[in-house]
Amino acid sequence: MSDQDWGAANSETAYAKINLALHVRKRLPDGYHELETIFAFLDQGDLISVQPGEGITLEIGGRFAQGLSRTDNLVVQAATRLAELSDVKHGARLHLDKRLPIASGIGGGSADAAATLRLLNRFWGLDHSIADLAEIAKPLGADVPACVASLTCRGTGIGQDLEVISDKDLPGCTALLINPLVPVSTADIFRAWDGVDRGALESGPVITAARNGRNDLEKPAIAMVPLLSDVLQMLEECQPVIARMSGSGATCFALFQSLAEARNAESHCQNMTDGLWTMTGEIR
Repeated sequence: MSDQDWGAANSETAYAKINLALHVRKRLPDGYHELETIFAFLDQGDLISVQPGEGITLEIGGRFAQGLSRTDNLVVQAATRLAELSDVKHGARLHLDKRLPIASGIGGGSADAAATLRLLNRFWGLDHSIADLAEIAKPLGADVPACVASLTCRGTGIGQDLEVISDKDLPGCTALLINPLVPVSTADIFRAWDGVDRGALESGPVITAARNGRNDLEKPAIAMVPLLSDVLQMLEECQPVIARMSGSGATCFALFQSLAEARNAESHCQNMTDGLWTMTGEIR
């Protein structure tokens, strides 16, 4: 079955995640890190579709499908966990249209798992709330609960203590994402963090807090992928509201007030460097 055929089925977008700021405060004994972050989400991303089936199965297509497992995958783990906790006896034949780069710091697998929970909650008629689904999502990964709601929020703890931000300045802003198509390991980047606590993320308006904040993983990521410094410089040349690396990289982003500005910046960066993956979208 082609991706186009699956597109007609019941589907859910796995919204791309960006970290407007990411302050790493300390290492924890369990291997995670205590952090403070501002999550935001584009209206674009991967696509999860479902049809009735026997058991839980997954097919994968799209530009970045190569190398992904159909069994050892967060989509399957999310579907299986939801079925077990909700005593679901139905099956689900799932399809992932992989549009976001792998290991790119924009939610990828976490967003896919979250979208799977939302989709199957509806498909199986379970009527779980978003808060219920976020709780179910916690063992699946640090970012998955935030991706369940896919709304701008502050994350603390390991990123799972969430406070939705009601800020009128951010929704409707346009984001440009750029990735040099160099995958990076989240674990390696966190291990390379120097362990220095550079202070808390300030409160107040989200844009102000983000601009006055930082991404503590940028420096170790640039050390591993020096091209990121060039990408960030290209974005800054376009005079965005803010430009920064997202998560552990290697995707960088810039926020603009209009789609036209974002697309002009996209053209500028593509003309400067070959081989970049780009995406534009509005903040949800």
